[in-house]
Amino acid sequence: MSVRISPDKCIACTTCVVHCPVARVTPKFLGPRMIGPAYERFRLLGLAEDESLTYCANCKNCDITCPQGVPVSSINMLARAEHCRKHGAGLRDWVLAHGELQAKLLQLIPAGLKNFGMLNPVTRKVLDMLGIDRRAPLPPFAPKTFRQLARKLEQPSLPRKVVFFPGCYVDVYDPQTGLDMIWAFNRAGYEVITPEKFGCCGLPMIANGFWKDSRRQAKRNLAELARWREQGIPVVTGCPSCALMFRADLPEFFPDLVEKYGMGVLEDAQDFLLECVERDELPLDAAPAAARDLRIIYHAPCHLRAQGNGLPGLRLLRHLKGVTALNADAGCCGISGSYGFKKEKYDIAQEIGAELFHTVRESGAAFAASECGTCRVQIRHGSGKTALHPVSILRMRLEGRQPSGSQG
Repeated sequence: MSVRISPDKCIACTTCVVHCPVARVTPKFLGPRMIGPAYERFRLLGLAEDESLTYCANCKNCDITCPQGVPVSSINMLARAEHCRKHGAGLRDWVLAHGELQAKLLQLIPAGLKNFGMLNPVTRKVLDMLGIDRRAPLPPFAPKTFRQLARKLEQPSLPRKVVFFPGCYVDVYDPQTGLDMIWAFNRAGYEVITPEKFGCCGLPMIANGFWKDSRRQAKRNLAELARWREQGIPVVTGCPSCALMFRADLPEFFPDLVEKYGMGVLEDAQDFLLECVERDELPLDAAPAAARDLRIIYHAPCHLRAQGNGLPGLRLLRHLKGVTALNADAGCCGISGSYGFKKEKYDIAQEIGAELFHTVRESGAAFAASECGTCRVQIRHGSGKTALHPVSILRMRLEGRQPSGSQG
């Protein structure tokens, strides 16, 4: 790898270790300081990689808490990429890193057949042998992707435009959240554009060691972002992990591409909608009179907190009339993208998320809310509560509907 991050700013204070959810529950991970800045010095000497590296979840809590600003998680991801380059990555990790590609390859197969083929006990046993835990809550494919539905959706012709970056989870597994996002932006006076050229942000590939694949995605996406930036049209996403990938990871991992195409910042869709609320473009006090009061428990994804822009999803919920939105404030859910699906990490992920699951169950809330798709999957799996995106709740509230259940 040509990219290196100096470990010398680390002062060995162990703050990152205290806040690492993985190190808290298992000795299999030596901790962010040891496997990151400390071991990086051994890597520079050409010594073999420590297997503990694979237990880093890339949750970014070490980055959030480091008083010196050391990008510990990036050091770990770079080391993982180098290790995979030298020794290769397994089929299991390829499968988990390329969900969008698999969806494209399987697009001609009806969703019911795809889901039966993927989720039946025989296949789950095979996947378990491959390294994807049979207990893991793999989300089912949606009957149609978000992009397929968005192409046929009739939107009002509005003078103001916004580009929406859906992310793989919304596109492949949870298109309703994307449709709810379009509804909210239309209501605020914006026509939503969903370009076909956008692809996966590349974070699943980075997390599983597929560096070249992630670089190809970065080049494609940054070029497309530059096109809309030149037209002065904002690009938003409802997914914190996608936003963080563009805001922080791409400049660190692929600085040459950022220099060529410019910074590819995705605006937080919830932040954008909050600004619309403050300008009276999106009134949120218009819930039908018959709508009964709602109690919601909100989980802040780690990748949202790593961006330092507060909790816009929670603020948006608290603007809704008759809604009480509680902040769970119970740490990481444990899923970390594909981390919690892996056989050797499933139990670790469940233990990490145990406090959150307990908090959600005991909250008395009708359902949970979170911006991150896989966080929603994990919350439902661990707590039994329906979990929805804040913008989906916004739409249901303003339309006077109650949630009846959701896959994510």
